[in-house]
Amino acid sequence: MAKRRNTFSGLTSKWSTKVKPVMKNAIVAALTVSALTFGTGNTMAAPNLQLSTFFHVYIQDEFVGTVADKKEVESLIQNKLTSMEETYKDIDLEVGSEITYIPEQAFQFNSSTQAEDVLNQVESKLDIKANVSALVIDGEEVAFVKDEAAAENVIDSLMLDHVSEEELAQLEKRQTVPNQPLPELKENQTRLLDVKLSKEVSFIETKVNPDEVLAVEDVVTLFKKGTLEEKKYEVKSGDVLGAIADSHDLTLKQLLSLNADLNEDTLLKPGMELKVTYQQPLANVEVNKEVYTTEEVPFEKKIVEDSSMAKGETKVKQEGSNGLNGVTYSVTEQNGQVVKKETLNTTVLKEAVEEIIIKGTKVIPSRGTGSFAWPTNGGYVSSNMGYRWGSMHKGMDIARPSERTIKSVDNGVVVSTGNRGDGYGNKVIIDHQNGYRTLYAHLESISVQPGQTVSRGGKIGVMGSTGNSTGVHLHIEVTKNGKLVDPRTVLGKNQ
Repeated sequence: MAKRRNTFSGLTSKWSTKVKPVMKNAIVAALTVSALTFGTGNTMAAPNLQLSTFFHVYIQDEFVGTVADKKEVESLIQNKLTSMEETYKDIDLEVGSEITYIPEQAFQFNSSTQAEDVLNQVESKLDIKANVSALVIDGEEVAFVKDEAAAENVIDSLMLDHVSEEELAQLEKRQTVPNQPLPELKENQTRLLDVKLSKEVSFIETKVNPDEVLAVEDVVTLFKKGTLEEKKYEVKSGDVLGAIADSHDLTLKQLLSLNADLNEDTLLKPGMELKVTYQQPLANVEVNKEVYTTEEVPFEKKIVEDSSMAKGETKVKQEGSNGLNGVTYSVTEQNGQVVKKETLNTTVLKEAVEEIIIKGTKVIPSRGTGSFAWPTNGGYVSSNMGYRWGSMHKGMDIARPSERTIKSVDNGVVVSTGNRGDGYGNKVIIDHQNGYRTLYAHLESISVQPGQTVSRGGKIGVMGSTGNSTGVHLHIEVTKNGKLVDPRTVLGKNQ
């Protein structure tokens, strides 16, 4: 049931001290005189005639009529108030109009013809007001809610969109003991320092029409969007996006952001509906907090040149590893978006280890010497060049070396690398720039790339069993001026 203040004035008989105009007194005097005289002569009324009381009714100093029984007016007011209380539940209502009754006496008063008219006028002029709390920004009342508790609920709801109830409670507790030292944050901890609205919002008590009172959730929406109504525009023939934006005080970018299915090249068709309400919050929620987090620190790379190593060759002298810092940030967010981030403190938890790479600078001639080295570290020939299993075996196979490094048999330039799907698996082809070319197949991995100059005995990969292979081994082929050469005739001794 709605709260009601029965404070509308004049519900009981009284003499009005507020409104006594001269004309009103003259009318009353005339009525009194006319009631005391009757008949055709100057004979006064008989002593046994009794005076009756009637009432002049005023609303806000405006005379609306005269009734014999003011209870008719009071009953009308009560009924209207009760009816509105049913409609506007939980809202404190009262009669906003000042009702004044001025009693007069006469021997007789015929009010039957006036009563209905007076009651109709009272009902039409009667103003019922709601006693509410207004939320005020920059001196302007922007919304009305039923009471101060509801107004505070609006602010709390806006805050709780961006912070938790626990954080808010902890902040309020700390604020009761100002300047209290705060404990250090631990990994992934966050501490709320402040939460507020970007504009000062105050509450005042006021009286408004009941239909102006909003629910808490509607006021929250109003604060977030700046409006409760979303306007739409229906495209007409000849419309263009830029002109539509201008006519609604929008930039083209804003208009496109409101209509995700549009872009600058969209062909507009008559009848299409576009959103044209750009949301501007009445006030933004600003959150300031401390955040502690751990962050990896990338290791640095250091290149050390070595003139004894061939140019293009590298080796890792020291493996690098990332460091770890503990960082405390001061973060300011506006409506959930970070607008400012400052580093308050950094602690080194683990030092980064520098990676050191040795890089060769020795220039290796790309032309072969003509003297071929053995391509593996030992091993034996498991299959020679020649016909085998009904087809030509174009090279020589070497298996079971002491370790699986594959080396270039002479200086040269890498022509191609990789797996071409031709049965060789991972292979490397080297042009020795003197008519000779060598092919190394079935490698597990490749250490060179096309265009790279390699030296005699330089590593080019690791022995494997990729492609059409029955086991781990190296298949090597040699050509001279495009013709196959038996590797046994040019390769050095088994080493």
